[in-house]
Amino acid sequence: MTNEQARLLVFAGSYAEAESNGVYVLLFDESSEQLTQLHGYSGLKNPTFLNVDAARNRLYAITEGKNADGSKNGEAVAYAISPADGSLTQLNREFTVSAPTCHIQRDANSEYITVASYHGGMVGLSALTEDGRIGEQLDVQQHEGSSVHPERQDRPHPHSSMFSPDGKYLYVQDLGLDRIRIYSIDREAKKLVPQGETVIHPGGGPRHIAFHPTAPYAYVINEVDSTVTAFNYHAENGALTEIQTLSTLPPEGFDGENTCAEITVSKDGRFVYGSNRGHDSIVVYAIDAATGKLSTIQYISVEGGHPRHFALTPSGSHLLAANRDTNNIAVFRVNRDSGELTFTGNSLALSQPVCVLPVYY
Repeated sequence: MTNEQARLLVFAGSYAEAESNGVYVLLFDESSEQLTQLHGYSGLKNPTFLNVDAARNRLYAITEGKNADGSKNGEAVAYAISPADGSLTQLNREFTVSAPTCHIQRDANSEYITVASYHGGMVGLSALTEDGRIGEQLDVQQHEGSSVHPERQDRPHPHSSMFSPDGKYLYVQDLGLDRIRIYSIDREAKKLVPQGETVIHPGGGPRHIAFHPTAPYAYVINEVDSTVTAFNYHAENGALTEIQTLSTLPPEGFDGENTCAEITVSKDGRFVYGSNRGHDSIVVYAIDAATGKLSTIQYISVEGGHPRHFALTPSGSHLLAANRDTNNIAVFRVNRDSGELTFTGNSLALSQPVCVLPVYY
């Protein structure tokens, strides 16, 4: 099926109470540049991050549950995706870790999911069953320590986990420690095995990482001090070596509070995009192919407030920005020659969207 024949579905997660819709299936028409809602699903509290396994027609969402003492814990939910109409059928829901989670990731073989708990300071590993359901909790790694910011970094705050391009290593960005913890999965013991760490400059607050599709580079967006750090990625041992750190904000004209959120690399490996919350913008960088260094080429308003997440469409033709505080997903056109964005004028109203995953179906 070609891209022209396929439907581009967008799976969205949001902040929501359990009785309200929190997971959505949207349709994006690339020719008209319009988003429309197809389906909405309730029953989950704060399904703020999702993962799609399109090959197996599965969607995974995080949600909040409760421990026996009434405190919050982390759970994960598996859905079956209907290829016919994009509708979802819940398969199961299982405990992951003993604190609420903020991110979910799946390995390339769909054997495991990993979750990051910002408030609990931990990363968890759970099994996936052969039919794509959430399986048993396998391991938890509790982080310890702090960094320099007295309020944001007084304890560990893992914000995401991401597998290396070859799947050998798991990178856990810990905002509270200014460290990226590197793990591997021992498939016999079914445990997370520490493999080292990369130290970020004090007060950076690493949040998310994105790998270059073909070159040995990785890019981390630092939430606390609004910077992006470029790294050389060493596939042989998983190590990261810093190349450069630069601001996500314009050098003049803004002196308000800002925190960063999402980062991604274009599929052609030429551009990096990052989101600012406060400045409420997307920053666009060009990648120097020879060195991995970045140069800023654009700052553009997200046409809303607090862009906690955004995504490029699979074809690279558009960027969708999820603006939590203005309850909208804004649609931008991508100039694939220059990397620059242009607002299409189109936006979909949706309650507190914070995750958007576009997938051809």
